[in-house]
Amino acid sequence: MGEIDRGEQAKKVIAGLKQVYPNATCALHFETPLDLVVATILSAQCTDERVNIVTDDLFKKYRKAEDYALAPPGILEEEIHSTGFFRQKSMAIRGMGQKLVEKFGGEVPKTMEEMTQLPGVARKTANVVLGTAYGIPSGIVVDTHVRRLSYRLGLSDETDPDKIERDLMEVVPKEEWIWFGHAMIWHGRDTCIARGPKCSACVLQEFCPKRGVPRIGDPGRGRTVGTRARRRAERG
Repeated sequence: MGEIDRGEQAKKVIAGLKQVYPNATCALHFETPLDLVVATILSAQCTDERVNIVTDDLFKKYRKAEDYALAPPGILEEEIHSTGFFRQKSMAIRGMGQKLVEKFGGEVPKTMEEMTQLPGVARKTANVVLGTAYGIPSGIVVDTHVRRLSYRLGLSDETDPDKIERDLMEVVPKEEWIWFGHAMIWHGRDTCIARGPKCSACVLQEFCPKRGVPRIGDPGRGRTVGTRARRRAERG
């Protein structure tokens, strides 16, 4: 396959994903923007399924930013222990609650600049909350799945999430930004898996360059198309 026209490739990817995930959205359970901030912080290095189990009880207890701000560290750590990195996450969540109370009247703000002032909230988390909770297309969520698929599909050569996001924002229409990130995540979980992509069952297979995918029949199955940096990207 020759040089990829990323604009045309993006149109094909969007059309294909629309067939399978027309209503793709965030898999994290939440009722309020505050819930989603907490759930997204907890989702780092943890499955959405585990986070949803933990937050089912957590959200019944913690209803307001002030509740998190005043949460005893040891108790909150115990409550979120199974999501991993519980000390760091507890610190971030309590700090986030304190910042909301002190600077934003207890309400989750609606701008990227303000969101990223919250402890534990970087651009990816802000995009999730702004897009999913508020319907604001602030950017495209780039997690490990979107990072991997963006390279495999020829939509970006970058490995840095912020640079990948910029590449995607150039070729994906703004009205699709919120849906697109979630659709890519679902496709990465269901079909375009990191080490065993289900290419034969993929709706995008006809035009996917399969960059970084092991060559079938290659005696060195560990060898992949691309540079060492790309292989690191594939591992997420």
